[in-house]
Amino acid sequence: MHGLTAAHRSFPFNTKVKVTNNDNGRACIIRVNDRGPFKLERIMDLSLGAAEALDMMKTGTANVTLEVLEWGE
Repeated sequence: MHGLTAAHRSFPFNTKVKVTNNDNGRACIIRVNDRGPFKLERIMDLSLGAAEALDMMKTGTANVTLEVLEWGE
């Protein structure tokens, strides 16, 4: 919950992704460890820790850029 993790529909588990909040420029590296999101308009569900790191706790959602650093298995 507080780690830098996320859910993605198709990225393999343990994929490392740099997520950048386009609204404020903050970025963090997360690890995919779950499936989702289930709302089709969203591309990724972030853990609480990742949302805090990207400073998106008040808005709940943000426009982000994803950069795969290392594909999982």
